[in-house]
Amino acid sequence: MIAGWVTQLRKGLLEYCVLTVLRRGESHGYELVQALRQIEALAVSESTVYPILARLRADRLLKVRDVLSDAGGPPRRCYALTALGRVRLAEMHAYLGELNRALDELRRATPGDK
Repeated sequence: MIAGWVTQLRKGLLEYCVLTVLRRGESHGYELVQALRQIEALAVSESTVYPILARLRADRLLKVRDVLSDAGGPPRRCYALTALGRVRLAEMHAYLGELNRALDELRRATPGDK
C-alpha cells in the first residue's frame, strides 16, 4: 500500500524540512509546526515535530532559548540553527540535489537502456 511508503518518505524528509524552516531564523516550536503544516503533503503534527527538535538539539544542530511569555504563562522555547546545523543543512541540500538529478535520470531512461 502506498500510504506506508509515503509515511516513511515523509519521516525521512522532516528533519531536512525542520532545518530548512529554521534557516529563516529563530522560531518557537508552535510557529515551526504551523510553517510545516502549510505544506499539505507533509501532514505534520506537534507530536511528530517536537521529538525531531529534541533529537536535533541533542545532536547540537539546534540551540534553544527560553523566552518569557507576554501572557505570563510558562516560558516558550525558541529554536535556532547552530553553525553545525547550518553545515548539516547545506550537506542535506546538496545530497537532495544529487538525488533529484539521479531520479530524473532514472525516470528519463527508456526501457532497455543500460
